[in-house]
Amino acid sequence: MMNRVSEPVPDNPNNRPSDSPDALNPTSSMHADTGSNGAAADAGFGARGEGDRPASPHPESTPAPDASANPDQGNGAYIDATPVQRNNDEGDRSETGAMVAAAAGKAAESFWVELRNILALSVILALGIRHFIAEARYIPSESMLPTLEVNDRLIVEKVTYRFKEPERGDIVVFRPTDSIRQENPTFKDALIKRIVGLPGDTVEVEEGSVFINGEPIVEDYINEEPTYTWGPQVVPEDSYLVLGDNRNNSYDSHFWGFVPRDNLIGRAAVRVWPLNRLGSLDDEPVFLYEVEEGTEQRVTP
Repeated sequence: MMNRVSEPVPDNPNNRPSDSPDALNPTSSMHADTGSNGAAADAGFGARGEGDRPASPHPESTPAPDASANPDQGNGAYIDATPVQRNNDEGDRSETGAMVAAAAGKAAESFWVELRNILALSVILALGIRHFIAEARYIPSESMLPTLEVNDRLIVEKVTYRFKEPERGDIVVFRPTDSIRQENPTFKDALIKRIVGLPGDTVEVEEGSVFINGEPIVEDYINEEPTYTWGPQVVPEDSYLVLGDNRNNSYDSHFWGFVPRDNLIGRAAVRVWPLNRLGSLDDEPVFLYEVEEGTEQRVTP
């Protein structure tokens, strides 16, 4: 902002220097007769009689403005630059306001652009994580009781099976098989079961037990012993036999067959809800062989 330039104010014609003839006291009433015109002239007035007017001031005695006090004065002309400066100030204010408005507009635009980028990145990351790393699932049925209860929340991780084969006892989430779709064309939900038979295993269910390659296994996690008979059947290559822990109330492999490896979505690794049951789903061994001596040992996948 430019500083305002002070300019002198033109003299009031009524304010005269003390040496001006017009500076004589106008209240001094000096009456002169017709014979004293010289004295009246010395007092700054013309000869007065009844009806006479005061003598006119001397224009040649009026002092001219000081050119040195006004830089804008030239050639005897006195110029008041104050209105010009005021216009300049108003222009500066208008220009500053326009710049502030433009900056505010750019800031608002930048905020929305940044927010859009953050949201887009968040969506991309969420989709990438869900597709390649892990996803959340909840349990809608009682087919995995007592291990998993209705409305349990789980994290299904998808990394392990990229580097190693599924193991016996893993709780897996998978897409419906072709045989399921043939029986239920509208069925599209993912299922969750436990892997019991690996590729090449001969599996049979009879007398309330599951037999792997002719040997019964102890399943201390099931809700009750199975009341049905199934098999024996050999698990095909790159496929798995899966059963629900609630054996008599589970829509699983003993209904529709085996699960191809390509249908596996991931392994149910952690329960995150409810909090009082928070933790890993494979803390304890679940598959054991029965031995005649009464001892037990973990099944080697």
